[in-house]
Amino acid sequence: MLLTIITFIIVLSVLVFAHELGHFMMARKFGVKAEEFGLGFPPRACGFYKNNQGKWKHIFGKKDVTDCQSTIYSINWLPLGGFVKIKGENGALADSEREEDQDSFAGKKIWQRAFMLSAGVAMNIILAAVLITVGFMIGFPQALGEQLNARAHISDKKIQIVQVMENTPAASAGLQAGDAIISIDNNSFLNYQELQNYVASNIGNKLAYKIKRDQDLIEANIIPELMPKTNKAGVGIAITETGIVSYPWYLAGIEGVKTTFILIWAIIAAFYELIKGLILGHGITADLTGPVGIATLTGQVAHMGFVYLLQFTALLSINLAVINFFPFPALDGGRMLFLIIEKIKRSPVKKEVEATIHNIGFALLMVLVVFVTFRDVARFGNVFKNIWEKIAG
Repeated sequence: MLLTIITFIIVLSVLVFAHELGHFMMARKFGVKAEEFGLGFPPRACGFYKNNQGKWKHIFGKKDVTDCQSTIYSINWLPLGGFVKIKGENGALADSEREEDQDSFAGKKIWQRAFMLSAGVAMNIILAAVLITVGFMIGFPQALGEQLNARAHISDKKIQIVQVMENTPAASAGLQAGDAIISIDNNSFLNYQELQNYVASNIGNKLAYKIKRDQDLIEANIIPELMPKTNKAGVGIAITETGIVSYPWYLAGIEGVKTTFILIWAIIAAFYELIKGLILGHGITADLTGPVGIATLTGQVAHMGFVYLLQFTALLSINLAVINFFPFPALDGGRMLFLIIEKIKRSPVKKEVEATIHNIGFALLMVLVVFVTFRDVARFGNVFKNIWEKIAG
């Protein structure tokens, strides 16, 4: 359980730090002063900076610095990513102040501010592409299909369950998405068509399934029946062929970038369906997961192996990028929306109004996080009970 907590902190820190690093680097590119760039969240433990004479100085604790020439680089007590404090990021300057505050975020042109706001999202996408590229170099678990590059090297092929339908023989037997089918009646299958044909030819007969779930081998007796939705014999599962896919180093980058954009599109499409369902009154069709759920999933993935954790971290990084670019107050996308309004009306929204709207948006996001966290605790409460017992015992 300790591995779950440590792994979650590391993964979250990498994602948040990369996001903030993007904002920091783009701000420096446009000559905007980054007052502080920190590893972890305040309170500050220590830091260093250049003073007005150009000499490096150390600082301990959270005391104010009055002789800083550029940026305070700090290490903070809460090990959850990082942050950047950019001059003028919380509101627009009056026109009369723009010329003398060219090192301020608010003093820059709209397109420059848009680049600075987008840099965090861009960095998360770049991080995901790098992680996927590394994964393809060492071997990534992936569904096999016609779209696979012909030069891919495939190992550890298996037939894997991707969905278990409700109220079916498979569901009654306890099969789960992610399970790998090792054999049926001690027969191994080269592809899923062979497996489906075997099951279809044994309708009404008891079949002995051998299943691999993580590191465990499970046996289940299941009787195929006619499925009403497909009008074909089966046990109520959707299956696909998966394997560990790797590429030569000179192709891994190309495939990594291509896969990243495929995942971005898939995540955007999933959020579109989610929002459409809410608007049309169909409720939440997807299973939302908050910090507690992500922490639990991170621990589970970490036990599966490094390459699975790499894949999971890349997916989280893309999710963070897509969510952050939503045009919702307090998010980067919400701040971009105010830039668009400023461009249309040719004057910035009042600082107080914008700050109020962002504060309301942040409060709503916190309410959502608390709500989802309570759901996660209800679903994964036994996991955290075990953690507490280990700590207390």
